[in-house]
Amino acid sequence: MSTATIYHNPRCSTSRNALALLRERGIEPVVVEYLKTPPSRDELKRIVQGTGEPLRALLRTKQPEYLEQGLDNPDLSDEQLIDAMLTTPVLINRPIVVTDKGARLGRPLERILEVL
Repeated sequence: MSTATIYHNPRCSTSRNALALLRERGIEPVVVEYLKTPPSRDELKRIVQGTGEPLRALLRTKQPEYLEQGLDNPDLSDEQLIDAMLTTPVLINRPIVVTDKGARLGRPLERILEVL
C-alpha cells in the first residue's frame, strides 16, 4: 500500500484508536483533521464511493445539527446531504481511513483492517 489517509478528530477516542492501529501496523498516514480542513465535494464523493455504502452511513445522526438541519428527511438528495456535511463538517462520521483498497468508516474499529 502506498498511502493511507485518516479523516481524524483528535478529540474522539475512536479516531485516536484508529490512528494508533495504523501506526501499530507500521503505517504513518496522512492525517486530515476534517473539522479544520474538511474534504472537498469531490473528495467526499470519492470517500463515499470507496466505502461502498450509502452516503447516510457517513452522517453523524446523533449530532444536534442533524435534526436542526432536517437531515432526517428521507427525501433529501445526496447532493443536499453533501452540502450539509461540507458546511457543517461535524456531521461527517469518523474516523474514515482511505487507502488504495478503498475507504472504511472505523465503526467498529476493525473495519479499517479491510482496506489495509
